[in-house]
Amino acid sequence: MSFIRTCLLTTASVLGLAASGASAGEVSVAVAANFTAPLEAIAAAFTAATGHRVVVCGGSTGMLYAQITQGAPFDVLLAADAATPARIEEDELAVTGTRRTYAVGRLVLWSARPDFVDERGEVLRGDGFTHLAIANPDLAPYGAAAHETLVALGLAERLAPRLVTGQNVAQTFQFISSGSAELGFVARSQVWRDGRLTSGSGWLVPAGFHSPLRQDAVLLRRGEDNPAAVALLKFLQEPAAVAIIAAFGYEQEP
Repeated sequence: MSFIRTCLLTTASVLGLAASGASAGEVSVAVAANFTAPLEAIAAAFTAATGHRVVVCGGSTGMLYAQITQGAPFDVLLAADAATPARIEEDELAVTGTRRTYAVGRLVLWSARPDFVDERGEVLRGDGFTHLAIANPDLAPYGAAAHETLVALGLAERLAPRLVTGQNVAQTFQFISSGSAELGFVARSQVWRDGRLTSGSGWLVPAGFHSPLRQDAVLLRRGEDNPAAVALLKFLQEPAAVAIIAAFGYEQEP
């Protein structure tokens, strides 16, 4: 399997290559689907500040874990949970001591239709929809959080026949935005900018309805001697990156 096909070179990377020449470093990042857009914005700032290029490789955290264990050429993992980076560290595929939380995510019940989802999520108890989209709970932490939310609401069994499952939260968003599903659970970062929804209607799921969406980063063994990889992890803590992360609706660990 060719892992590079799942990746895309960001515009920032191409500009960085032109500006800084062949001496610029490059870091390949395996990133959870919910954080792909924020990372592309961060990559632009990172490239401007350092000249290093960033290759962004998105997918479900479970899929990325499988690829890393099979030898995929990634330098850094930005997961959608804390458990997967810890597991990779236990597998001795990551550099001990480099794991840290870079963001805390939030789950949103969202519809591309305005005024379709109410502010308390009561739409889930009605019969006004045929399909409810969620990410695969076995591969995607946001999918697991969606399932936990349905269990907490006492609706998991009732709504099971209406579920449409995406491979990751990016595909889940596509199901909803295209109208294949009237509504579904996505990451707030996919539908939120600067304090408000960008389109449609949504319900911010109370954090207590599911396990915390603490998202951890870790330096993989392949990136141990890569200055660009080390620099990117450090850059995630810089004010410029933290501001971008907040703009996409993420929170910081208390």
